[in-house]
Amino acid sequence: MARIDYFFATLSPYCYLAGNRLEAIAEKHAVEIVYKPFDIVAAFPRTGGLPPAERHPSRNEYRAQDLPRQARKLGLPFNLKPAHWPTNGAPAAYAVIAAQNAGGGDLGKLTHAITRAVWAEEKDIGHDDVVRACLSEAGFDPALADSGLLQGAETYAANLEEAVAQGVFGAPFYIVGDQKFWGQDRLEDLDLHLGGKL
Repeated sequence: MARIDYFFATLSPYCYLAGNRLEAIAEKHAVEIVYKPFDIVAAFPRTGGLPPAERHPSRNEYRAQDLPRQARKLGLPFNLKPAHWPTNGAPAAYAVIAAQNAGGGDLGKLTHAITRAVWAEEKDIGHDDVVRACLSEAGFDPALADSGLLQGAETYAANLEEAVAQGVFGAPFYIVGDQKFWGQDRLEDLDLHLGGKL
């Protein structure tokens, strides 16, 4: 079975805008998704990027136009300046890792619930109660937020190293074999590629 390695950041607005389209594409083509949350802020200096606070004003002005525009296009609620951003995205990433290891729920729903909490619901995903609620919504045991922290931290760090080694420089980032797709606006290309049309 083909697989999609999905590198994402729990705090990324573009990962939020991806919604559940990746999961729909994977189901359509009967491919597996391996969720790989990673520390995108740590990846930036290693891959030629800058966090938003350090970017040139012109780039941030464009971001301020593009994000709400994309959200409107996709019909998703969106707050450009959420109350709890930036925050510590690691606990939510650890929960995704624990959930993927445990099974029994919907990982796509979990990742969307986490990013939606930041960008549409004014919730702080650095707080365990928010992470537990996201786990529960996606059909996972909310206690996963409290278990596997050491393994979660190790996997999170390993995902960063793998991301850098694979040439991942942003999020969302999708890899199928030797083909790479960066950004929620490349999901159509990913779909076409999996269908043998691109």
